[in-house]
Amino acid sequence: MEIGIVGLPNVGKSTIFNALTSGDAASSTYPFTTIEPNLGVVPVPDSRLDRLTEIFKPKKTTPAFCRFVDIAGLGKGAAEGEGLGNKFLAHIREVDAILHMVRLFQDANVRHTLDGIDPKRDVDVLETELMLADLESVTKQFDKVSGKARSGDTEAKDALELLNILKTGLEEGKPVRTLGLDPESLKPFSLLTAKPVLYVGNTDEHTDPAVVDDFQALIQKLDAESVVLCGKLESELAELSDEDRTLFMADLGMTHNGLERVIVAAYKTLGLCSYFTGGPKEVRAWTVPVGAKAPQAAGVIHSDFEKGFIKADVYGFTDLDRYRSEQALREKGLIRLEGKEYVVKDGDVCHFKFNV
Repeated sequence: MEIGIVGLPNVGKSTIFNALTSGDAASSTYPFTTIEPNLGVVPVPDSRLDRLTEIFKPKKTTPAFCRFVDIAGLGKGAAEGEGLGNKFLAHIREVDAILHMVRLFQDANVRHTLDGIDPKRDVDVLETELMLADLESVTKQFDKVSGKARSGDTEAKDALELLNILKTGLEEGKPVRTLGLDPESLKPFSLLTAKPVLYVGNTDEHTDPAVVDDFQALIQKLDAESVVLCGKLESELAELSDEDRTLFMADLGMTHNGLERVIVAAYKTLGLCSYFTGGPKEVRAWTVPVGAKAPQAAGVIHSDFEKGFIKADVYGFTDLDRYRSEQALREKGLIRLEGKEYVVKDGDVCHFKFNV
């Protein structure tokens, strides 16, 4: 999965990107420090992998990964191309989901481009720009398809009906993801507000708790996921060794750092889950959409696995964690033989049988 980090200038996007990826994306107190997007691949934290490694003792362990893209700040006028808006909007079209960074911290040395901390205003500004860009795109396609629809083209008529729903909704100030449309039908249009959004509030040690409460209440009304973290603290944690990080977090009473919470929330926002494969060579986590059937899950490993899928031996991680070996699971009848209609669940351990 690929997640684009967006927000107004000077909200801490590059700081969070660097903490997530242990990278060195440019960051400063000036707007538009980031011009070309920075890319980083981040392992998905999952303590179950550690336990599976203990049990299988494989030669290597491979987590699932997600890609983060640090996209330059957007502001008012982006949809009309201001501040290189058209270029940055094009970058957003390429990602699977949006991580919308919202500034909740005051810092006289880091200018807020809209002056003052106001989460609702900042969220509305960026959402409006994305909707305006979508409306322009939909209007162009609407005009293009209208002629074909009038000539009796059935496919064009269907497209025009959908475009009319999109156009009306956007004109009413409704993001496409709120219109209740089939996501598959929207794919050809590459619309920005059709993408799922995870909101991340960036705080510091001086942030007023009331501001955090207002931010979380706002995102709850939007029926979306939110995470609140301190970008500066996450940057400091990212620079520590694993051992020092654990000790530092324990001193702060933290069980999970903010970046781990971001990745978990991103999975939920995208409707994803993990299953595992395990053996003496490798223990590995694989990412699939919630609701994926066994052949689809097998296809994530290799397309031949999906084409030649026969059956799958499946058991739950919790059962293996309890009984400590596949042999014990077999003796207790806890390993199931599943077919093509089986829906893979988060935490399943799968051994696929296929024929090519």
